[in-house]
Order: sequence, then C-alpha cells, then structure tokens
Amino acid sequence: MNKLYGRTDPRDIPTYSISDAAKYLRIPPGTIRSWTIGRYYPISNGSNFFKPLILTKDLKPRLLSFTNLVEIHILRAIRKHHKIQLDKVRMALDYIDEQFQVPHPLARERFRTDGVDLFIERYGSLINASQCGQTDMKDAFNAHLERIEPDDKGLAIKLFPFTRSHEEDNPRIVVIDPRIAFGRLVIAETGIATSVLAERYQAGESIEDLAYDYDCDRLKIEEAIRCELPAVA
Repeated sequence: MNKLYGRTDPRDIPTYSISDAAKYLRIPPGTIRSWTIGRYYPISNGSNFFKPLILTKDLKPRLLSFTNLVEIHILRAIRKHHKIQLDKVRMALDYIDEQFQVPHPLARERFRTDGVDLFIERYGSLINASQCGQTDMKDAFNAHLERIEPDDKGLAIKLFPFTRSHEEDNPRIVVIDPRIAFGRLVIAETGIATSVLAERYQAGESIEDLAYDYDCDRLKIEEAIRCELPAVA
C-alpha cells in the first residue's frame, strides 16, 4: 500500500481539516480542536495551556490524518456517558501508552482486546466510576470499535463513522478509507464521494436521478446526502 504514496502510509498523511473531522465524526469542532491542538483556560491569575491529547503534525493550517480521525472517534466514546475531564483522560492515555509502547494505540486492533479494559480501569479509578458506570463506558467503547476495520497487521484502515444521532440506528453505508478518494467520505464498496452527491443534489438533481446515474441503491444515496446535508436530507 505504501508504494502508492512513496514511503508514506496514507493513514498518516495530513488530509482533514478540523471542520472536515467535525462533519465526518459528528463532534463539535471546538472539542476536536482541544484534543488535537490544545486550549487555554482561565485560572485565578491568568490562564494555563492544556496540551493536546492526540499528537498531530505541526502544520499551518492544522490538518489531521486518518489515524487521528480514528483516535478522535474512540475518544468520543468517553463523551457518551461522562463529562470530559481532559487531565484525567490524559493520565489514562499515558497509562495506555506505557502498556502498549507503540504509537497511536487507540488506532490498533490490540486496543480492542487489552486496551479497553486497561483504559476503563485507569480512567474509571480516576473518576471513581461505579461498576455500572464502567460497564456503560465499555459498551460505548465497543459501539465505537465496531465501526473500525483493521488491516492484516491490526492497524485501522476503514472507519464507518456514525451518521445518525442514535448510535444503535447507524447503518454502515458510508466509509472513510485513506486508500480511496484521498480519504474522503464515500459510499462503501463503490468509491462514490458523498460530497459529489450532495453538490449534485443541491444543484437540483433528484435522488432517483443520482441513483440511476451511479447504479446505486436509492437508500444509500439518501444516507450519503444525509451525511453531507443533514438539515436538507
């Protein structure tokens, strides 16, 4: 796979703006900015800077890689049932880094087998979570992990982002794959970019016409447009 991109793994190429990531992952841009760039917060005699939780390349403008998207997607699980306490999340992530001793452990399949319990154990102890709370957190993690497909080395290669508000009602129709369409969101197994469909829909073409032109199921076209234009679709 790397031969197609020189010696660079396409998963590590900075491709996505923060606004792209916010749209694809349905996470507020301010949250993603805090996790990837950091933020200043007020204290009694001025302000302090909170360092980012996710390592990104220092570029201007700041761009994120596919691997970064996967890490953000996993960290989103914490927000499902708990208010974010970034200092405690950092301590839990540092613990995972120590245990795995590999870069970007959240984007690796091994996190599914070992890391979830380790993370919950450490994060749960930091917030004094009850057993019920830890079970809820694990369920949230698993719901997010099921949206990721690893390659034969266990590293994430496909991400099926949530496209609807209720996680249990999310079909796996659209996918982010760094090897297809430069990592843009596409309809799975077709390579049809959701952004192109949305542009044509906004230009006045009907869903039926788009389904015919692309020889694609109408429901998939609708879901793709919903991802790009939720208010319209």
